[in-house]
Amino acid sequence: SSILANIHSSAAIISTSPVPNPAHPVAATTYHPEAVNGSGEPLDNYQATILVPQEPALNGLNKVPESGMMPVATNKMGEESGLAPSAREASLTQKLEGALGSVCPLLREIMVDFAPFLSRTLVGSHGQDLLVEGKGLSTFKNSTSVVELVMLLCSQEWQNSLQKHAGLAFIELINEGRLLSHAMKDHIVRVANEAEFILNRMRADDVLKHAEFESLCAQTAVDRKEEEMMCDHLITAARRRDSLVAARALEKVLNILTNRHGAWGQNSKGTLRATENGQVEFLRLDAWEDDARRRKRLVRNPHGSCHPEGTLKAAIEHGAPEDAILQAREELHRQLAMTRRQHQLQSTDLLDDSDFWDDKDLDSELAGSVSLSTRCRLIAPGIIAPGMLSITQSELFFEVDEDDIEFKKNDPEAIKYCDHVHGKWHFSEIRAIFSRRYLLQNIALEIFLASRTSIMFAFDSQKTVKRVVKSLPCVGVGIKYGIPQTRRASLMSPRQIFQQSNMTQKWQRREISNFEYLMFLNTIAGRTYNDLNQYPVFPWVLTNYESPELDLSLPSNYRDLSKPVGALNPSRRAFFEERYETWEHEVIPPFHYGTHYSTAAFTLNWLVRVEPFTTLFLALQGGKFDHANRMFASIGQSWKNCQRDTSDVKELIPEFFYLPEMLVNKNGYQLGRQEDGTLVGDVILPPWAASPEEFVRINRMALESEFVSCQLHQWIDLIFGYKQRGSGRRASPEAVRSTNVFYYLTYEGSVDLENMKDTVMKEAIENQIKNFGQTPSQLLMEPHPPRSSAMHISPMMFSPVTEELCMIMKFLSNSPICHISANTYPQLPLPSVVTVTCNQNFAVNRWNCNYSAPMHSPTYSDSTQPQANQLPLAMDPLLMMNVAPHKRHLGDTFSQHVRMRSGCFVTTVDSRFLVACGFWDKSFRVFATESAKIIQIVYGHFGVVTCLARSECNITSDCYIASGSEDCTVLLWHWNARTQTIAGDNANPDIPTPRATLTGHENEVTCIVVSAELGLVVSGSKSGPVLVHTTSGDLLRSLEAPDRFGTPELCALSREGMVVVCYGLGSLCNFTINGRRLRSESHHDNIQCLALSRDGEYMVTGSESGVVEVWRSFNLALLYAFPACEGGVRSLALSHDQKFLLAGLTNGSISVFYIDFNRWHHEFQQRY
Repeated sequence: SSILANIHSSAAIISTSPVPNPAHPVAATTYHPEAVNGSGEPLDNYQATILVPQEPALNGLNKVPESGMMPVATNKMGEESGLAPSAREASLTQKLEGALGSVCPLLREIMVDFAPFLSRTLVGSHGQDLLVEGKGLSTFKNSTSVVELVMLLCSQEWQNSLQKHAGLAFIELINEGRLLSHAMKDHIVRVANEAEFILNRMRADDVLKHAEFESLCAQTAVDRKEEEMMCDHLITAARRRDSLVAARALEKVLNILTNRHGAWGQNSKGTLRATENGQVEFLRLDAWEDDARRRKRLVRNPHGSCHPEGTLKAAIEHGAPEDAILQAREELHRQLAMTRRQHQLQSTDLLDDSDFWDDKDLDSELAGSVSLSTRCRLIAPGIIAPGMLSITQSELFFEVDEDDIEFKKNDPEAIKYCDHVHGKWHFSEIRAIFSRRYLLQNIALEIFLASRTSIMFAFDSQKTVKRVVKSLPCVGVGIKYGIPQTRRASLMSPRQIFQQSNMTQKWQRREISNFEYLMFLNTIAGRTYNDLNQYPVFPWVLTNYESPELDLSLPSNYRDLSKPVGALNPSRRAFFEERYETWEHEVIPPFHYGTHYSTAAFTLNWLVRVEPFTTLFLALQGGKFDHANRMFASIGQSWKNCQRDTSDVKELIPEFFYLPEMLVNKNGYQLGRQEDGTLVGDVILPPWAASPEEFVRINRMALESEFVSCQLHQWIDLIFGYKQRGSGRRASPEAVRSTNVFYYLTYEGSVDLENMKDTVMKEAIENQIKNFGQTPSQLLMEPHPPRSSAMHISPMMFSPVTEELCMIMKFLSNSPICHISANTYPQLPLPSVVTVTCNQNFAVNRWNCNYSAPMHSPTYSDSTQPQANQLPLAMDPLLMMNVAPHKRHLGDTFSQHVRMRSGCFVTTVDSRFLVACGFWDKSFRVFATESAKIIQIVYGHFGVVTCLARSECNITSDCYIASGSEDCTVLLWHWNARTQTIAGDNANPDIPTPRATLTGHENEVTCIVVSAELGLVVSGSKSGPVLVHTTSGDLLRSLEAPDRFGTPELCALSREGMVVVCYGLGSLCNFTINGRRLRSESHHDNIQCLALSRDGEYMVTGSESGVVEVWRSFNLALLYAFPACEGGVRSLALSHDQKFLLAGLTNGSISVFYIDFNRWHHEFQQRY
């Protein structure tokens, strides 16, 4: 049917309206599907339509007839006006050829190809085959004329046959065409709509991308500008930082030249501050901390002053007498005149800072990309310095923003004491990182450095804190607390650190002292020297500040540590409990105490006599000293105030147990007079303390006493433990029962400042937190375990040993033993005692760590082999069997002018290396004790090296080695434990280079002692003074002995900061590290050697007469003398456990004594 429909449509297309022609009656009408009526007859013989194929509209907007043809109207006669008949025929033929020329070939092909089928369908009115019998097929095959084909198809038979057999198929084709047209139209419209949607989305994407591009360009411009500003900031910071370094170096050089022992010592008066009574050098407390976190060193203070402006302002405001005001004015004018003279002394012909700068220097200074840069605040004592913290791959930088309003609020005088406002620290300097609180928010970090100081930064959020920790080296909280060095450890909460550390177990086993344990708790609970509002807190331990004598064996002289200070007085406790019970407020929870036991004001009041706290105190008080009645003037009176004043419940600070200088008005401040006329100067001590040093020592001994040890855990529960507070804003029942509830804003978590939107309220709460104290972080939610008793730890400590002499070991050489080093730690691969004799031989004698105190006194010569195994010391096998003696000889190149003594040799802590001096070539040498081979020869002095000293260290750490020489200098060297050699500097690590050159002596150096923990080097010279230097080379002071004393021959330095010096003919002096001479004694015998106990409480000396004596270091009191040895004592050493004393004698023997310092500790400590 589709074929017929195609033929029908082709025939319809070919059909035209012919001109009436009598010769062609069949052509009278033209076929159109709609030109017949229902019976098949034509509707009109004179009306016809020519359908012209049209292309479909592509835009889907123009309407096309459903048939796809455009109608062209003709008149009934088919004539076109204005044309002749012949012309019209010619025109009609051309039109037919032009219109149907492309259709006729298709129609011929259809007719020929489908002739068998069409021959049965296309039949005439009489049943004849129109295609074959009517010769139509031959016409289709042979004729090429369009006119003939049109005439054939327009004949009556063909028209009737097509109408009859193909009309329906044609109508279906028309309908299908219409449906296809509609579907195509819908598809085209849909595709057009989709295309429009895609175009619109692309346009929107283009707009969005354009906006993003503009935003990116703007942000890039801003970032680039910020980066340029940061680069400028870092360059400026580097310039300022190096200017400070240069200024400090210049000041250091000037100090070296102008001090009393310097090259310009005669002109040193210009560097001292003058007062009416003479010349006084102002001092300040250094930030250096020892292993117990004690800051004990006083150093020179270039910003020092007696603060006459504070005295004058206080006198005027407090209504002082006219003469006092006049005196304060005169002192102020004198101070101003001195300041002007000092400015004139400074060099004015120095180049400007910019003249010193080279671009290469700045490039090296700022080498490395900045991995993290963030805003923060540097927290230092009395200072809040906003600025920028920048971290590279290897360094940490901080630069203060001096234009910030918050920075301008700081007191300019206080800023002078802050060394970190333009700070730079290498990652290798970082030793520990702790999370810290600032204003009760966990948004701060404290970084502990190799310089034994710390820096504290507060950030905007905890997220920033984590980012900073991830950018810093992975050091954790250090190595002291038994916690792995991970970044997670640095982000631990205080409670987590407490739970994972081993310090509580050490304290219980009495491996650390009460002081060390309290400092540990303060450190992990967020207490820090950098924030005066969170200063470390220590307890009052004594109650008797009135008696002329203090008996530490009486419990009544000790405070009840199970109660807070506010609850010690029963009547005052009742007052606080009533306040708590009757408190009614909708917002503020009830509390016992409106003030705190630790605030910035309390701390500064305790330390007002020591800089920089004096300057910070004046800044807090508005530039004036407080009224004399409110100043810290008497220890006894302060204790009384803590018992009766309802607004005074303060505890102590750590300095009460180690810093006697806080009790002395050494800088001469005019602190005013009290109402009773008493002048406030030095702190009034209890009658039982003859000096500040004695008070501090006795107070520390009370802290370490058994009475305090057995109840200290109860005080810990109050301050750090489960009695501190509860969860939330409500206090725990334990805290309420203990009368230990403070104002709610002193507790952590009571307020969220980070999310507070009200700036006025936020500022008010911040001021409240700053001024009224902060409670430490809570470490325990359960009772703290008590400390084990001393008897439980060492039950034999009170049992006397019947025989003190353990053994005598004699070498065959009979040469005096001039040096002994006891490296007896059981952790060592070979615990041993190294001895050196005057004939330059040494021995490595094995130590028996399992040895216990004897009941009789065997000698090495008469003991059998089984008994020898029970002796504490075994002779070096090479010397005992006389095998390869050259492996124990140091050579014969020693100078004849050097006297062989103990100070000429030092050993490493593992006894593997021996360092010796006194060689004629002005060197000192490192020997391997296994083979006596020279490992290293070190040159640096211009004279023969006369003495050596080694600082303390453990098995794996480095240490200092100090060398003194005839050239009057002391050189400080670094022993590298990894390479096991004297190390060089960073530029030439293989070439030994001194870390510092210490000057000030005028004659050859005779003795040295160095302490890495205290950062000090003490040295004495022939006929000269004993000088105290820092390990960085600064001369702090000289220790002056009485005139009758001669050359310092021996010196020792304890961990407590006690310096003991032995002069010629056995004279002894002891000093504090800050230069105060405590006592001097002239001994009847010539002391050849001395040694201090680990805690520095006791001193052991050996004399030419062979007597070994035990002294109390503090007052040089002779406590005990051992039986005389067989020869003079030339050297002494103590074992690691402080139980055995080894004495080297002039007859070549070693005497080993059993010694128990607890014996004298318990006999002599009770009454003062």
